[in-house]
Amino acid sequence: MADPQNDYSAPALEKALDILELLADEPASLSQTLVAERVGRSVGQIFRVLTTLERRGYVFRDPATGGYTLSTALFDLAHRQAPLRGLIAAAAEPLRALAAETEQSCNLGVAETGTVRIIAQAESPADFGFTVRVGAAFALDSASGAVLAGESRAAAEIAELGYHARTDPFNAAVTDIVAPVRRGDRVVAALTVPYVATSYSRRSHAEVGAAAAAAALRITERLGGSAG
Repeated sequence: MADPQNDYSAPALEKALDILELLADEPASLSQTLVAERVGRSVGQIFRVLTTLERRGYVFRDPATGGYTLSTALFDLAHRQAPLRGLIAAAAEPLRALAAETEQSCNLGVAETGTVRIIAQAESPADFGFTVRVGAAFALDSASGAVLAGESRAAAEIAELGYHARTDPFNAAVTDIVAPVRRGDRVVAALTVPYVATSYSRRSHAEVGAAAAAAALRITERLGGSAG
């Protein structure tokens, strides 16, 4: 019996998505031959797809080397989504102010199909800081994920302190301090400060936590929400 899912397949679209996902993970450009090898297709199969993606502006072809890289078109497309665009705009100034006040980097993450996706960040003005790039995705078993998921431990700590904190799962030297951003009664984002205690740190863990909670509240208010 035929697989009903295959009845609705779109081979050209599958090839385009394979190429976009491949290039998104590559730090350097890839030749047409390498792209074909990595996605398990022949050069002939991907030639038209690459040409179309280049013409539509989703990939860039270096005229000198012939290598392909991902453009920022997908990033721009994602940020045209009205709710996300409004959230990023509301968070921009509070994030910058928080980074300046605490001299720690900070970021804003949202839940996305089982992960936490970073949609905005502000770098520490100090000489040292732990920065997370915009677009990065992390598992929900992090402090940010706990806040977004409404985990009971995180919720209890937020009710008491205004923020939740735990050791970063990827770097034991970092403590993730997370405060919820709300729209109405719903947590829509997690404001996270990857707190690093070094000789550069001029604010204590508790001071940074209080500042993060205040910044998250300012974003909430800009969204027309409530403290909860």
